[in-house]
Amino acid sequence: MTVVHIGKYYWPYQRGIETYLKLLCERLIEACELDVLVANTCRRTVCETINGVNVTRLGRLAEINSTSFCLQLPARLRRLRPDIVHIHLPNPWAEWCYFAAGCPGRLVVSFHSDIIRQKMLLRLHAPLHRRFLAKAARIIVATPRHIEFSPFLAALPPERCTVIPYGIDIAQYQATDEVTKRAAELRRQLGTPLVLFVGHLVYYKGIDVLLAALRDLNAQVAIVGRGPLEQPLRARAAALGVAARTHFLGEVDERELVALYHACDVFCLPSTQRSEAFGMVQLEAFASGKPVVSTNLPSGVPWVNQHGQTGLIVEPGNAPALAAALTRLLADDDFRAACGQRAYQRVQREFGADRMAAATLQVYQEVIGDQSTAMH
Repeated sequence: MTVVHIGKYYWPYQRGIETYLKLLCERLIEACELDVLVANTCRRTVCETINGVNVTRLGRLAEINSTSFCLQLPARLRRLRPDIVHIHLPNPWAEWCYFAAGCPGRLVVSFHSDIIRQKMLLRLHAPLHRRFLAKAARIIVATPRHIEFSPFLAALPPERCTVIPYGIDIAQYQATDEVTKRAAELRRQLGTPLVLFVGHLVYYKGIDVLLAALRDLNAQVAIVGRGPLEQPLRARAAALGVAARTHFLGEVDERELVALYHACDVFCLPSTQRSEAFGMVQLEAFASGKPVVSTNLPSGVPWVNQHGQTGLIVEPGNAPALAAALTRLLADDDFRAACGQRAYQRVQREFGADRMAAATLQVYQEVIGDQSTAMH
């Protein structure tokens, strides 16, 4: 079976979808002949093999509205002639290129999120988007709520969509002696109790709400990640009088990140917009045995974090409610430990990368089987 994945970017570009794509492809290469086509951040095309995965970073002519325009994509797709083309959305350019390439192979779609912020783009793209989704042999979503809250998916027959939760490499987050030692050092350096946030510093993450909540919280906050809002958020922390208890740590390597998960008392994902469709970082916190405070978005976020079981859920944008939830977990050692234990059990049971890859491979086999049956 030959499979081509088309995404926006690929590791070491580290965001949720790119992490998912890396973990998935590294497991699928054992069963498929697999290529990955993504955009480069410049006009040069680069072909490389990363952990056994053939990755082509296509030269990018421009990036407009978070969409990379790679003019080589249709020709590359035609040349590969795969059995299955697996496209990761949102990616309007990839949808157009699939049609421009003559619709090669059977189409499988991973529907990570609707287009949320670029409303003008969505209006223009909607007719082709509906046609593209109608063409898909199968649409994979990470939670049932993706179907419920997407106007495009809700209009399709239910059997066209398959729920396959994202998975992570759970063993990566084990508390080794090295991790435990570094976590203790971080707690001394940053102070306790410690709340952790990990993510890109962009509009929908709700970090400004977390900073406002910190005024009513007896805690330190560590913020891991970079993004366009870093300087405004630093200024906001100063204006709120919480700069001394807010630690902007920037990007960190994987070992340091695991140590930070184990150093924190509670993980917080205070996102305010449906652009936060799942929250892979919640799984990473779970795998470290930490409870999560997240928000009741119309997306998969509150499906992952179960209120009162693996953590607490508050309404998005409500700083007092966020402060109250964090305070409850920080003040009640037994409740915090119980939530952390249930979180670890949940990720072990539902969110392993091997489980995710096996379910995806089954979809491929069903899609190819459907095609063979139709041919006969």
